[in-house]
Amino acid sequence: MQYDYSKLSGRIVEKFGSRKAFAGAMGMEPTTLSMKLNNKQCWSQLQISKAVELLEIPAEKIQIYFFTLTVQSA
Repeated sequence: MQYDYSKLSGRIVEKFGSRKAFAGAMGMEPTTLSMKLNNKQCWSQLQISKAVELLEIPAEKIQIYFFTLTVQSA
């Protein structure tokens, strides 16, 4: 199962200016963030909670940012 993190990536740049700055605020390496955004590593519940807080994502929109499935082409 693959997730579409394009909206999350946009929010990161909108709020922090760069993925590197956001990774620092999250307490993770930029490579770790990249792996998460590219479906190579999973987000933990704690990481999602922290990201939601840092990015000021409303509770009702968490699913859009973290749980939108990638549409698979046939």
